[in-house]
Amino acid sequence: AWHEGRRSNAADYDAKLSGLPGVTTPAISEDCWSIYNQYTLRFSGGRRDQVFEGLKQRGIGCDIYYPIPLHLQECYLPLGGKVGDLPNAEAAAKEVLSIPVYPELTEDQRDEVVGAIKELAG
Repeated sequence: AWHEGRRSNAADYDAKLSGLPGVTTPAISEDCWSIYNQYTLRFSGGRRDQVFEGLKQRGIGCDIYYPIPLHLQECYLPLGGKVGDLPNAEAAAKEVLSIPVYPELTEDQRDEVVGAIKELAG
């Protein structure tokens, strides 16, 4: 039931946020399924931080769980990773933001999150 609640919430977000310009929803292969420990969106055009701050100001829980790509994290620096080595990972770290997906989330709460994202990312 726990995982199904998260998956149901994610499906609702997918339906309501897919196609929003500059916002990429999680891509899950058709032959796989996710438990959506996080529901992470990607915001192009440098808008992630404004969306993050705007959601926080509205009291909507959100977080940037991966602000530094793995190869640039301090514990891995001895392996020689440098800025520019993995440009896709570096770009993703600047563009991703996770929004609430916990199973108890109501439709009204999801709609509030979606409405705020549409307003802030537009």
